[in-house]
Amino acid sequence: MTAFDEIVTDLAAEHRALEGVLNALTPEEWEGATHAPGWSVRDQVAHLAMFDELAELGLRDVDAFDARVAAGALDGYLEAARTRSHEDLLDWWRIASTALIAAAEGADARRRCPWFGVEMGAASYATARLMECWSHGLDVVDVVAPAREDRDGLRHICHLGARTRGYSYQAHELAMPDAPVHLRLTLPSGALWTDGDPDATDRVAGSATDFCRVVTQRRHVADTKLEIIGPAAVEWMSIAQAFAGPPGEGRQPGQFPNDA
Repeated sequence: MTAFDEIVTDLAAEHRALEGVLNALTPEEWEGATHAPGWSVRDQVAHLAMFDELAELGLRDVDAFDARVAAGALDGYLEAARTRSHEDLLDWWRIASTALIAAAEGADARRRCPWFGVEMGAASYATARLMECWSHGLDVVDVVAPAREDRDGLRHICHLGARTRGYSYQAHELAMPDAPVHLRLTLPSGALWTDGDPDATDRVAGSATDFCRVVTQRRHVADTKLEIIGPAAVEWMSIAQAFAGPPGEGRQPGQFPNDA
């Protein structure tokens, strides 16, 4: 199995885990608010469905992707999705996510894929979808009863989080310090994942789950058990952002005190 195959396999596993959560939702839970301001559970699912659908186009048919985006694919999509039934929303996401996996399984890992003004390699494309599924899925499980166990596929999000350190500074219009940061993270299975110079003075250690929650801005670093040593590491974890776009609002310290 190639590295790209592993990402696609882990993305499919993340889809299955989220589907298990969504299958168990009550009508009230579908309409419940999440910690993303203004977004309900149904909004989170609609967002995943729309972007999985677009990502499948980007992998399979660049011209079709460009035409869909030029036609305003995202204009009012959340508002339109709010008129759909819960069953229809779930079916939309199931179809979109299944098609995405099928397109990814047949893709050349070296292929360049379009994405809102930028191009990404197929591996980065699939990793970004895994990050989105996991993080928006976390928005759901943070406010509903069904649990979702994390898996070692988090290592791909850890990799993305490490590679976007520079982007985090760029998004905040800050200069990144030269100091390297060593990551030493424990995956859900207990396996160790590391990145960076092991002799670096600045370090982040702890669970991969906590690190991924920080770099996707689903937890304030104060509500995690991460061990952060050195000024460069402290600064990075205060602004970490593994997703594209302007700086997100993130979460406030104390929103998840039971996690700390």
